[in-house]
Amino acid sequence: MNRTFKYFALVALTSLTFKVGAQVKPLSQQMADQVLALSKDSANASSNNFRPVKWSYDQGVILEGIDGVWKRTVNNEYFKYMQACMDAYVTKDGDIKMYKQEDHNIDNVKNGRTLLTLYKVTGQAKYFKAATVLWEQLKQQPRTKEGGFWHKKIYPNQMWLDGLYMGEPFYAEYATLIKDEKAFDDIANQFIWMEKNSRDAKTGLLYHGWDESKTQQWANKTTGKSPNFWARAMGWYGMALVDVLDNFPQKHPKRAALLAILNRFAVATQKVQDVKSGLWYDILDKPQGKGNYFESSASSMFVYTYAKAVRMGWLPKSYFAVADKGYKGIQKEFIERVGTDKVNLKGTVAVSGLGGKPYRDGSYAYYMSEKVITNDAKGVGAFLCAANEMEIAALPKPGSGKTVILDSYFNNEVKKDQSGNDQIWHYKWDARDNNGFSLLGEIFERSGFKNKTLYQAPTVENLKGASIYIIVDPDSEKESTKPNYVQEKDIANVANWVNTGGVLVLLGNDGPNVELEHFNKLANKFGFHFNGETKGKVPVAGVFETAKVVVPAGNEIFKNTKDLFIKEYSSLKLSGSARPILKDKDGDNVIAVAKYGKGTVFVIGDPWLYNEYVDARKLPATYDNFKAANDLVNWLTKQVK
Repeated sequence: MNRTFKYFALVALTSLTFKVGAQVKPLSQQMADQVLALSKDSANASSNNFRPVKWSYDQGVILEGIDGVWKRTVNNEYFKYMQACMDAYVTKDGDIKMYKQEDHNIDNVKNGRTLLTLYKVTGQAKYFKAATVLWEQLKQQPRTKEGGFWHKKIYPNQMWLDGLYMGEPFYAEYATLIKDEKAFDDIANQFIWMEKNSRDAKTGLLYHGWDESKTQQWANKTTGKSPNFWARAMGWYGMALVDVLDNFPQKHPKRAALLAILNRFAVATQKVQDVKSGLWYDILDKPQGKGNYFESSASSMFVYTYAKAVRMGWLPKSYFAVADKGYKGIQKEFIERVGTDKVNLKGTVAVSGLGGKPYRDGSYAYYMSEKVITNDAKGVGAFLCAANEMEIAALPKPGSGKTVILDSYFNNEVKKDQSGNDQIWHYKWDARDNNGFSLLGEIFERSGFKNKTLYQAPTVENLKGASIYIIVDPDSEKESTKPNYVQEKDIANVANWVNTGGVLVLLGNDGPNVELEHFNKLANKFGFHFNGETKGKVPVAGVFETAKVVVPAGNEIFKNTKDLFIKEYSSLKLSGSARPILKDKDGDNVIAVAKYGKGTVFVIGDPWLYNEYVDARKLPATYDNFKAANDLVNWLTKQVK
């Protein structure tokens, strides 16, 4: 194992057991499983083999990729790995061991995204407190006269492309979490200033760094730019753009500027893609340079940037061919098989920088002097991100062009968030906590759907264009001071929409936890009635059998599942065309469907597919709720007219 990977991997705890199956898995999982296997080896090896461990961005790149794979597979070993890595540094009080805010090193901000992931998923305050330490660093980070973040305090007056990835995605995600709208002007400006000061007008490429003072040996005395276009630096910049755009407000006046930068970036990097291999050289514009080579981390970063930007609609679809060609090149050139179920990533330059001791002059010869290694954390992390995107792209998209709407009118609970702001919560697309629907939402998105939330009543106009409409757990007075009860006009609008071909999903709850008087009026319209009792109780924590519902072989919806966990649900009484899909051990109806005109209605007396019982962190592996969520989305898609 190479030194760099061992350095990042030491934080994996020896008490964790990482299970790696022998079956053939997607390439992203094969790489992720190699990360876990190497980390386990590192943690058990002699400490004499390692440099002292410090808080480092390398790990954050890996964990970004691991998070993507976890969300697609809900393999809890991946989540446990992320948590173990951060818990090696974060104290119970939210301090970060081996981190010095006074260094003002923007690299140290990168891991903040994993801290936010852990906070959003677990709700543990220590992760938010640790992330706030990094937020405070950004607030105090030294800046150029224009306002750009210095890369580090020891590199005064300098902006590097690398720094945009290290700081801005976290900056945007944290600002979104605490509702700091003013931060987005600053975030956009960092990209705008970096491009303005480092872009080459002839090629459109961006130089690795820019020195405002023009005093560095590596800096052009007129422009302040470094001498070369280092591929990974531009890779960092591209990844930063597409990750920031995830959280950048849709209506912000500077969003258009970021999209324009992304499109210029795409044009420039496509031009220097090697025609034959699909890869990118370490120094982008010198393919014939002595010793120049295809570099795996940058190639992975470009593939990720192109593929994600196309998926999100930020780049024209024609650019997917660039990603596809690059990904095929990566597999041919850099992927090395390890046994039957894991892979290595070759061809990553260990490090390249500017200045420092010994001094790095930014010359072509300097870049060629740096070591190229296997399984470098930065390369592996970038490859995981790229592989995840390409595997998503390869999935069937039966929901393409269709929209699924999640109600937030009848279910509109509000609570205070960690910053004292009002937060609409409970069964929301963007919520990654136990009560969120983020995993279900991602299944819809991977199937090609566009996810929307409806905060108003279901009028004819509001349902126009929707293929699937989900209403979950309407509020009672104990949940909302002014609940929006289902009214006759709502029933008429929803029924007319279903009649013309809409697919309606009604997710109830047991009687004490849902408003049923009005909700049942809507359900009754289609032949369903929530009985309102509480079935599937779990009297003792960790005893899951009492909430198990077995799926008989040949079920028309749940084709890939056997044992489901459905806790504290209301059974259903059926009439008219409504028919059962799944019964419990008592013979009561748990799930049922009905045809109504040209449309379809699916009903269960529980919110059921929320993250707590889908993400596999809590349930034993024998339960198939995640598979059931995929089966349900597949079935619902087929009902859409």
